Amino acid sequence: MMAGKIHLSILLMLAALLLQLLDTAAFTDSDDFAGLQALKSIWKNLPPNWEGADPCGSGWEGISCTNNRVISITLANINLSGQLSSDIVKISELQTLDLSYNKGMTGPLPQAIGDMKKLSSLILVGCGFSGPIPSSIGSLQQLVYLSLNSNGFIGGIPPTIGKLSHLYWLDLADNKLTGTIPVSDGTSPGLDMLLNTKHFHFGKNQLSGVIPSGLFNSNMTLIHLLLENNLLTGDIPSTLGLVKALEVVRLDRNSLSGPVPENLNNLTHVQELFLANNKLTGALPNLTGMDLLNYVDLSNNSFDATDVPLWFSSLQSLTSLIMEKTQLQGQLSASMFGLPQLQTVVLKNNRINGTLSIGSNPSSQLHQIDLEDNLIDAFTQRAGLNIQIVLVGNPICDEGVTESYCKIPEPSPPTYTTPLENCNPLPCTADRVFSPSCKCAYPYTGTLFFRAPSFSNYGNSSIFASLQQNMKASFKSHGLPVDAVSLSNPTKNIDNYLLLSLQVFPSGQDYFNRTGISDIGFMLSNQTFKPPKEYGPFYFIGNSYPYFAGLQASSKKSSSGIIIGAAAGGSILVLLLLIAGVYAYRQRRRADTADKKNDPFALWDPNTNSGGVPQLKGAKSFSFEELKRITNNFSELNDIGSGGYGKVYRGTLPNGQLIAIKRAQQGSMQGGLEFKTEIELLSRVHHKNVVALVGFCFEQGEQMLVYEFIANGTLKDSLSGKSGIRLDWMRRLKIALGAARGIQYLHDLANPPIIHRDIKSNNILLDERLNAKVADFGLSKPMNEPERGHVTTQVKGTMGYLDPEYYMTQQLTEKSDVYSFGVLLLELLTARSPIEKGKYIVREVKQAMDTGKEMYNLEGILDPIVASSPSPRSVERFVDVALKCVHESGESRPPMSEVVKEIENIMEVAGFNPNAESASTSASYEGHSKGSNHPYSNQSLFAYSGNYPPSMLEPK
Repeated sequence: MMAGKIHLSILLMLAALLLQLLDTAAFTDSDDFAGLQALKSIWKNLPPNWEGADPCGSGWEGISCTNNRVISITLANINLSGQLSSDIVKISELQTLDLSYNKGMTGPLPQAIGDMKKLSSLILVGCGFSGPIPSSIGSLQQLVYLSLNSNGFIGGIPPTIGKLSHLYWLDLADNKLTGTIPVSDGTSPGLDMLLNTKHFHFGKNQLSGVIPSGLFNSNMTLIHLLLENNLLTGDIPSTLGLVKALEVVRLDRNSLSGPVPENLNNLTHVQELFLANNKLTGALPNLTGMDLLNYVDLSNNSFDATDVPLWFSSLQSLTSLIMEKTQLQGQLSASMFGLPQLQTVVLKNNRINGTLSIGSNPSSQLHQIDLEDNLIDAFTQRAGLNIQIVLVGNPICDEGVTESYCKIPEPSPPTYTTPLENCNPLPCTADRVFSPSCKCAYPYTGTLFFRAPSFSNYGNSSIFASLQQNMKASFKSHGLPVDAVSLSNPTKNIDNYLLLSLQVFPSGQDYFNRTGISDIGFMLSNQTFKPPKEYGPFYFIGNSYPYFAGLQASSKKSSSGIIIGAAAGGSILVLLLLIAGVYAYRQRRRADTADKKNDPFALWDPNTNSGGVPQLKGAKSFSFEELKRITNNFSELNDIGSGGYGKVYRGTLPNGQLIAIKRAQQGSMQGGLEFKTEIELLSRVHHKNVVALVGFCFEQGEQMLVYEFIANGTLKDSLSGKSGIRLDWMRRLKIALGAARGIQYLHDLANPPIIHRDIKSNNILLDERLNAKVADFGLSKPMNEPERGHVTTQVKGTMGYLDPEYYMTQQLTEKSDVYSFGVLLLELLTARSPIEKGKYIVREVKQAMDTGKEMYNLEGILDPIVASSPSPRSVERFVDVALKCVHESGESRPPMSEVVKEIENIMEVAGFNPNAESASTSASYEGHSKGSNHPYSNQSLFAYSGNYPPSMLEPK
């Protein structure tokens, strides 16, 4: 027994020594590893592969890294339990933290979370966290996505959240939050400062006090305001009418009083309006002009007695009109039942009288008219109607009347289950479930909560079928191992939410692994999945997935002292051998480092997994001495710019060609394989409208990229007047077309396809003929065929041009470039920066435009050169294309091939030939100018190339 303890002590000591040596040799940053180890010590049910000292190198499940730094922890719905300790701050480069749907994650959030300055997504949906939301959360200046809903948080909403100027999504719903809604007062921040936030989701809390009038202003871009089920009192502030972008307003189930503001109908984009179950008084609100309204619920308020308003018959998009107990009086017009989208009319407990007639052409979607407890004394019936009509409690249903409409209908909850695909159900064993694709498997389950759907006919199976197909396609397009999706049990709960049960079935096996579950959870928690628009805002709560344990072979314990002793002795021998191996490995690494510094191809040994010497397409390998000579020893006279990557120098090749040399500085260096990947990629890019790579240098510890020199600087310089080049309308169209063709080439014809990630006017260069050339691939992301749907990546780009969908979800697609290009088109139209004096050009154009007027009423925004164009129609068409490109939903944006065709058509409308200079073939540098303005003199131009992300690019 004593010998066994000694062996165990030696074993533990040697294990500690080995771990220390491995830590030294590991690639993962030591602070990140320490943070993960600390979390590992207090978290239970972690993935089994959380072993070893190199989480990045060995691929710990749920961990994503860039340059050996941990940037993402996504462990949604893996039955994780424990607390979130302050040790998380050791992972200082963390950008995404998603622990959603782990009910076992409890306790408060640490105040130290405010030190995680790089965090852009904090997603803790459906966990068991409690305590106050720490005020330090306001220090997370990069935060885009904050979702803490469905926990047990208490206390007030921290005013410091108002400092999160990049915040897009704010969801604090379904907690136990109390206190008032914070607004700024000159000394303290507030939620009114969140001008870029699209979503305020605060429903199902215990918030009290008034809705502050200062909460709203005309600069806000808010689309969802959800304050239902709180304890709010006082008036609805008239300033609400200033937030023109609003689409969903839920203020129901509070104690709001006073009249509804007269300017409410300024909100012409609102589609769902819920003001029910308050104490509102005064006149019934006039909703005339709110032509996009689908769902209106004003029930159970104390409005003045009001005749049936005309807007009942004028809202052509209306699907659901719910107005119980609202003092309505008078007769209903038959024309209202002919509204084309109408599904449900519930006007119970009012004073509606006269004859009910639904007209000769009611909506084909109309399925329910409930007028219980009114004063109707006659009903004009029509044969063949399949509409549930309820007139109980009206004079027409006096005692003795037996018509069906005089009976309370039997409850018939809607039933829907995704149908099977051409097969009959078969019994499955061991808790497996038969999927719609006719297989037995263990599905991942949960509930979808739709907070404000625009429809009310839950008996329409086609609308659920479209959601199921949409969800399945979305999972597959993101490369998730999903075979089938099943929806069932549509239910409307007390909160007026639509609930749907979800089952997701695995592909290729009977069960999901942890990564599959976590990836599905992440898609649903960070809103990467977008349901059809009629479903409105939603969230998901996943159920525990109990089948992980079955995937592991159980270990058996032995109490035999002989076995323990033998195992300990054998382990010691193995440990000693491992220590010797680690020591030899470290010594070899030190020797190799010195060798590789002076041998540029050492990392490209064809006998290693680096893929061999770069496979280049026309690019040359320059020696350090060559470039040193070409740039006069990198003299200041040749220094033409700098950025995060390093400095840029001008040089002249022996054949007279001018070149631009980007020289990486320390801290921007890549690994040899990554640098090789970049130059292989860039050397394949050959197009007249893309800046060409001439060559590279990789020796003596240097990394340099050599490009063709472009004479007339950046588009930004010309639009701002710095270059002295006047850009008339023809030139702007030509530049737009050239840039579009260059980007289309990257998306559709480059091998592999490339997403640029930083399209902006500083990255469009103009040659001596003012041909546009797309520049700076420092942020570019190559895509292999399996990735064509999206690439998950840390967010990079330039504010103002950045696709908000990519910014929020970190899901990168070609449509992210399309958005940036749309902003660039608006910049060409206005000669304004995307963000200027706090105003965002996309919002400014949308708010000012009036398609009924010439040039869409944009003369005050357009650059005078554009406004004076002899072809106003071409300007209008150009605006149309730009706004298509900046559509909030990536799926709704056109591909670049379509954009190119649109601009070609616009040029023809303007009387110009779009093919005067073909951009379909490769072209070399065509000449140069020796002007003083250089395209490389802007600090931001070449900021990121040294951080080029690794890819799976294979040499051709």
